Amino acid sequence: MVDLRTRFGRLVKTHRVRAGLTQEALAERASISTDMISKIEGGNSGARFGVITQIAEALEIDPAELFTPNLPDGQLQRATLTEIVSRLGSLSDSELRWLSGVIEAALRPKT
Repeated sequence: MVDLRTRFGRLVKTHRVRAGLTQEALAERASISTDMISKIEGGNSGARFGVITQIAEALEIDPAELFTPNLPDGQLQRATLTEIVSRLGSLSDSELRWLSGVIEAALRPKT
């Protein structure tokens, strides 16, 4: 199993490449050294919460996206969606079924 530092580094690199950034550009945006980005991406160095936050902000993603590849692109950075999902979590099953019907009606193609 790949250790957390290696996995984290691979995800940083994946998001960096997806954003079209070089290591130098990411380092500049995150206000950290290019050497640190290189070490993180190589799995040779971990990162403290502050650095993780700086990298995530520079990549314009939620920090959680640097720990799991199982989220659709940008899912967590959509604050409104996150807020809605949080609110839905507190509803009962009957309330969720009712709301599902409302959503279905609202999304139905207009003829």
